[in-house]
Amino acid sequence: MQHSKKIKLFLVDDDALYLKALEIQFLDNADFEIETFATGELCIENLYKNPDVIILDYHLDGIDKTAINGLKTLDEIKMYNIDIPVIMLSSQDKIEVAVSCMHHKAFDYVVKSETAFVRLQKIITSIFKYQKMEKALNWYIDRM
Repeated sequence: MQHSKKIKLFLVDDDALYLKALEIQFLDNADFEIETFATGELCIENLYKNPDVIILDYHLDGIDKTAINGLKTLDEIKMYNIDIPVIMLSSQDKIEVAVSCMHHKAFDYVVKSETAFVRLQKIITSIFKYQKMEKALNWYIDRM
C-alpha cells in the first residue's frame, strides 16, 4: 500500500472565525496537516517545521496592533526559505495590493469571498503540478 505524504499547510490570519472556517474546509476536502497562527510572528517562529504551503492574511493587526503585517511576514518567510509558496489572502480587492504582494514574491493573491476556498484549492493543486514539472525538468537537464 502506497502512503502519500500529507501536505503541511500553514494558515495565518488574525480573524479567529475565518481561520477556523478555513481550517475546517481544508480538513473536510483534502488530506492536509494544518497548523494555524493568529500572527505573522508565530508563523515565522514555526518555519522550522517546513510547511509545504502558507496561506497568509494581508492584514494581521486585528488582535495586536503592534503585530507585523502580511507583507512583512511574507518577506521574513522568503528570507527564511525563498521556495516556500505563499498565497496571500485579503479582503482588499485592489489591484495595487495584489501587485505589491506579487512584488514581495507571493505565489498568488486571493480576495476573501465566497469563492476564496475553491480558488485556494486550485492554486495549491497548481503549486504541486508546477513543482512536479520543475523536478522532471531538472532531472532531464541533469542527464543531458
